[in-house]
Amino acid sequence: MEKSCTLLIHFDKGTPAIANEIKEALEGNDVPAKIDAMKKAVMLLLNSETLTQLFITIVRYVLPSEDHTIQKLLLLYLEIIEKTDLKGRILPEMILICQNLRNNLQHPNEYIRGVTLRFLCRLNETEIIEPLIPSVLQNLEHRHPFIRRNAILAVMSIYKLPQGEQLLVDAPEMIEKVLSTEQDPSAKRNAFLMLFNCAHDRAINYLLTHVDRVSEWGELLQMVVLELIRKVCRTNRGEKGKYIKIIISLLNAPSTAVIYECAGTLVSLSSAPTAIRAAANTYCQLLLSQSDNNVKLIVLDRLNELKSSHRDIMVDLIMDVLRALSSPNLDIQRKTLDIVLELVTPRNINEVVLLLKKEVMKTQSGELEKNGEYRQMLIQAIHSCAIKFPEVASTVVHLMMDFLGDSNVASAIDVIVFVREIIETNPKLRVSIITRLLDTFYQIRAARVCSCALWIIGEYCLSPSEVESGIATIKQCLGELPFYSVSEEAEATDASKKTPQTNSITISSRRPAILADGTYATQSAASETAFSPPTIVQGSLTSGNLRSLLLTGDFFLAAVVACTLTKLVLRLEEVQPSKVEFNKATTQALLIFVSMLQLGQSPVLPHPIDNDSCDRIVLCIRLLCNTGDEIRKIWLQSCRQSFVKMLSEKQLQETEELKAKAQVSHAQPDDLIDFYHLKSRKGMSQLELEDEVQDDLKRATGEFVKDPDDANKLNRILQLTGFSDLVYAEAYVTVHHYDIVLDITVINRTRETLQNLCLELATMGDLKLVERPQNYTLAPESSKQIKANIKVSSTETGVIFGNIVYETSNVLERTVVVLNDIHIDIMDYISPAVCTDTAFRTMWAEFEWENKVAVNTVIKNEKEFLDHIIKSTNMKCLTAPSALDGECGFLAANLYAKSMFGEDALVNVSIEKQADGKLSGYIRIRSKTQGIALSLGDKITLKQKGGS
Repeated sequence: MEKSCTLLIHFDKGTPAIANEIKEALEGNDVPAKIDAMKKAVMLLLNSETLTQLFITIVRYVLPSEDHTIQKLLLLYLEIIEKTDLKGRILPEMILICQNLRNNLQHPNEYIRGVTLRFLCRLNETEIIEPLIPSVLQNLEHRHPFIRRNAILAVMSIYKLPQGEQLLVDAPEMIEKVLSTEQDPSAKRNAFLMLFNCAHDRAINYLLTHVDRVSEWGELLQMVVLELIRKVCRTNRGEKGKYIKIIISLLNAPSTAVIYECAGTLVSLSSAPTAIRAAANTYCQLLLSQSDNNVKLIVLDRLNELKSSHRDIMVDLIMDVLRALSSPNLDIQRKTLDIVLELVTPRNINEVVLLLKKEVMKTQSGELEKNGEYRQMLIQAIHSCAIKFPEVASTVVHLMMDFLGDSNVASAIDVIVFVREIIETNPKLRVSIITRLLDTFYQIRAARVCSCALWIIGEYCLSPSEVESGIATIKQCLGELPFYSVSEEAEATDASKKTPQTNSITISSRRPAILADGTYATQSAASETAFSPPTIVQGSLTSGNLRSLLLTGDFFLAAVVACTLTKLVLRLEEVQPSKVEFNKATTQALLIFVSMLQLGQSPVLPHPIDNDSCDRIVLCIRLLCNTGDEIRKIWLQSCRQSFVKMLSEKQLQETEELKAKAQVSHAQPDDLIDFYHLKSRKGMSQLELEDEVQDDLKRATGEFVKDPDDANKLNRILQLTGFSDLVYAEAYVTVHHYDIVLDITVINRTRETLQNLCLELATMGDLKLVERPQNYTLAPESSKQIKANIKVSSTETGVIFGNIVYETSNVLERTVVVLNDIHIDIMDYISPAVCTDTAFRTMWAEFEWENKVAVNTVIKNEKEFLDHIIKSTNMKCLTAPSALDGECGFLAANLYAKSMFGEDALVNVSIEKQADGKLSGYIRIRSKTQGIALSLGDKITLKQKGGS
């Protein structure tokens, strides 16, 4: 059993102190040497050394010392030494320290008195404490508050001992008198705390007697008052009306800690709109007044909880919550936007969007390091608002398009995705968006943004002028053709006139040169018997972004350019009756396609064009040379129809998620409903009436009804010993966030008394025992409930193992019963979560831990296997259902979950059906920490065969 002590000291066991050296130092007169010796003695005792021979030396040479440091170390020494024998009786030599403690309690120095009184709070031996009680009571009236406050705590600890009520019969009455006359805030708080813990009724009576002066009390006392109110109202909800008035009066206290506790107490005790609104206003005030980021995050968590249960009230405070965006911390800004986006309504959408627009504009002028990330969050928030409320799209879309050329690529991608969705869902904005996009296209510098913008141009340029402007914009951004020049042209006239005997060949080459005005020009240079390699033609400095991106070897973008031009040319044929314009546009497009293919096959780039992009460009060439109606329909209509289907599926998925989040409560048909209109309202305040209404609504909708999942509870009962063991044990395991509680039932199946029965537990993994259970004595055929608390620090599969040790009167040796291992499942820690595809790919690239599990299953259907993995791992499938439809023999899907510790778990399932019908492939798990990757891999390996 571990000894309890309030002191924790690091001790290096490599250099143990010798007891004789400590004894010699204690017997000397050198005070620093004595202090050092006492510290060594305390550290040795804390590390399981006995040092019994030192006690008499300390009594003779240390007890009389007047040095404060030595006296403090002496009290620490007395706290940790053994004071009883094996049978629990007090050791005779302990009587020697009683006189010293009595002298200290009457010492003229206030410090020595105070620390001695504090020491008595940690003593459990009644024989030592009993002779000291008169001295303790005398200190209740000492002139110094430091002594009085510690004397009150000493009285409380003595009264709470098993025999404390006999030792101090009138302690509550005495402390109540002290409380009525005490002026020191700390001493007053300790006195009220003593009544709160030991004489509950007296504490309530004192509070109700001085209810008008509660707001004048000190911060410490007010905190204890709130704790008392919470305890009283939980046991007797009918009395909460008179206490809520006290809480509301404390909302104006000068202490922010008291205000925060008041708001939390109000929310826990009352569901009346007035109370919830007062609590929410308090949280909003704290959010703005506190500079500590941790405090802001905690307050935002409380507001988030209020949003879930009292959304209607929080909607009115949305602008107050948005003021938290003034903080430069990204976590605070992200959490604030998450809360606000769920509170947006048609009434406040305009105000919210206006503020978000102002914040976006601030990010342009600011010099903050994280401006890009903050701007991306704001753009995503505006995107969400515009999708929910299309009427505000027109006010934000043009502002957002100013950031298409943003240096933060992720922000620019969010903008172009937003524009793509808005142009489809808001047909009235199509013309203005296309016009603005064509005007600002040259500013785009990211290839992914260019690709999406080109798709928009190809799909939504419908009128003849728009189509012609689209083609012209792309041509301007590509620059002059060709993309590179071959400088191997010999001078035809001179070379043809050379005689065969002449060995010297003169070659004329053309090379780009930069002129004084910054433009490019081609100059001729003659070289003899030398060939110049092909050279990229960069074009003028005013050439667009597409050319610079293509010359870096981005041929996926080249394929997108080809597809866009093909769509525009085909649409031009539909909307422009003139064949001349169509033929001209076709010729220009074909020339661009051939030039891109020529660039891709040239040696001027480090990597040639990839086969997919090459095939795509060739397909565009063939299509323009020979078009059919079916092909034209696919290119001009089917692509957009697929995009519309994708948007509808996304909206449907979001609706299903909202339905899943909604709390569904059911009331039984015969449940009692009280109609407060028919009740007597005499003596009830408006707040109490509102509370009655809310309680009736909750009762009517079944919110008070908690249907216990008995089957789930039975599944969590684990048998620890066999039925033939003399001691039977089973455990009920409860996992709650960071805590695991083992409720272990131990049954004595013998007809003998089991003595010193001890449950010894140990853990493997990131689990830690908080306390070790004590020794127990079990009567014949009786049972005992033992609780063990275990702390969890990470998402990892852990194992708890141990044994039960006991003694019987007939057998001198101790009997050991080994327990079955308890495996803590990782599924208790992770829950399904949702993230965007972009966020998933970003995390997949960043996370360093990967666990690759080969598929080995008897399941033969790809979709069935995926469903089995999702069910086994408790994860969310991010891949859209439409992408999983069909029977092609292949399946790839992304799964995502989040642990209660904030860790992300990413899973990619890639499987293929073999010729023999079996599935093969891999399941890859990635996470930031090793534990979750390994644990999930073990779980999948165990479950993937289709077992339970």
